[in-house]
Amino acid sequence: MWGMIATWRMAVEGLTEGANTLEKGGSAEEAIVKAISEVEDFPYYKSVGYGGLPNEEMEVELDAAYMNGTTLDFGAVGAVKDFKNPIKIARRLSVEKANNFLVGVGAEKFAHKEGFERKTMLTDRAKIHYKNRVHKLNQQENELTPYSGHDTVGMVALDQQGLMTAGTSTSGLFMKKPGRVGDSPVIGSGLYVDSEIGGATATGLGEDLMKGMVSYEIVSFMREGFSPQEACEKAVAKLDQKLKERRGKAGDLSVVAMDKKGNYGVASNIEGFSFAVVTETKAPKVYIVDKIKEGKCHYEKATQEWLENYMATRTAPLEEEWKK
Repeated sequence: MWGMIATWRMAVEGLTEGANTLEKGGSAEEAIVKAISEVEDFPYYKSVGYGGLPNEEMEVELDAAYMNGTTLDFGAVGAVKDFKNPIKIARRLSVEKANNFLVGVGAEKFAHKEGFERKTMLTDRAKIHYKNRVHKLNQQENELTPYSGHDTVGMVALDQQGLMTAGTSTSGLFMKKPGRVGDSPVIGSGLYVDSEIGGATATGLGEDLMKGMVSYEIVSFMREGFSPQEACEKAVAKLDQKLKERRGKAGDLSVVAMDKKGNYGVASNIEGFSFAVVTETKAPKVYIVDKIKEGKCHYEKATQEWLENYMATRTAPLEEEWKK
């Protein structure tokens, strides 16, 4: 049995590429890097890679992580600027005996030394998003938050040999403070995988996700015998409740998981969360969480109309509101 699961609709093209690798007997390592790279390279997905939304100084800073579920090796980068495909840099760091998590200038020096491709990641489209947001903030200073667009792509893959991997990539919060790193590259929070059990990955407000180390918790629940669906729902409900009890509110928390047999699960505290999945017996499809009741998530296959509207919205010409 082989399979992959990923957060958000934006992952489905990459997931399809990864599935082609797995179907031919390729490794989960190769499949997940190929799949996430596909998402990173598409300029219209404004929360990942090329075209990602910038920080408050209009710089694109990228975070990414990779983990091997058999060796437990991992690599991660944070606040990397002007390098293409941070997931590939993270994968390369995973084979190092130490210095597996590098940030900022240190990560960039490593990437340059290892010959990774440099690329200006800030696009003209992202500049328009930024300038429009600054304009709105200036007009409605007390009514509008700058933060949005924190849709991390996270994936878990299982190959025919039983190897499992997990990976994440994101540009983080829109207009974040320079140097801010969220949960995505943090092992145990943004992702965790153990080939003897399964893997999980998360998306949402990183500062809240890190308070529960939710990906590790999901894998722990699967270790105890809970199904991926039960483990996801249990972990999200627990963290959501704790945050509300202790802090009065909880940010967006969404997770996906897959076990070593290819069974999968999803949970969220927001309706409208989408995910993509493919297995040996299931073609790549997108699903949407349309109902949450008492911590239980119900999801439906995305309609063709929804899929077409999703892409049309993301590729539509942008109005330069800041010039008005």
